Amino acid sequence: MNRSQLEHIIRASAAILATDQFVIVGSQSILGTYPEATGTFAESVEADLYPMDTPGNAEILSATIGEESHFHSTFGVYADGVSEETSILPAGWRDRLVKVQNENTAGAIGWCLDPTDLAIAKHIAGREKDNLFTAAMAQHGMIDESAFIERLETVDLPPEHRERVLRRFTAQTAAAGPRTDPTDPAECTA
Repeated sequence: MNRSQLEHIIRASAAILATDQFVIVGSQSILGTYPEATGTFAESVEADLYPMDTPGNAEILSATIGEESHFHSTFGVYADGVSEETSILPAGWRDRLVKVQNENTAGAIGWCLDPTDLAIAKHIAGREKDNLFTAAMAQHGMIDESAFIERLETVDLPPEHRERVLRRFTAQTAAAGPRTDPTDPAECTA
């Protein structure tokens, strides 16, 4: 999914739910900060989101423009209506949301996670696809390392889980080697 496709999902979601603000919590939230990201960052065909004011209505999105819907077969991407609890996030994450609003969203707003908050959520989830995504983020210098460590402390996790997340993050950061410029679209192709 590219930024234009994410904007289309925001626009369609707003039309379906008659509300204009959504929180994007999955991988595609990287497109808020890095709109030209490709490669690993654009592999997913789903946007995990929920309406900011009525999160309980997220399932309507899955039913109307979700996986295997007419929208999905027509445009090749889909909305996955999720709950507020889908991602485990650090304190203050709402204050760091990145706004996506333009002509293509028809004025609706998609609030994307800050990249470091996204990395924390993905490290906590710890699935293979999350590990590949965060490794690419580390390679491209998209994660503020000191902020990651500081924010991780604010997440309510068992100590052993927090240590596992920190070890994985430290190993990925060390393995990333020289960073590429995350603001250069040509280099966001991990």
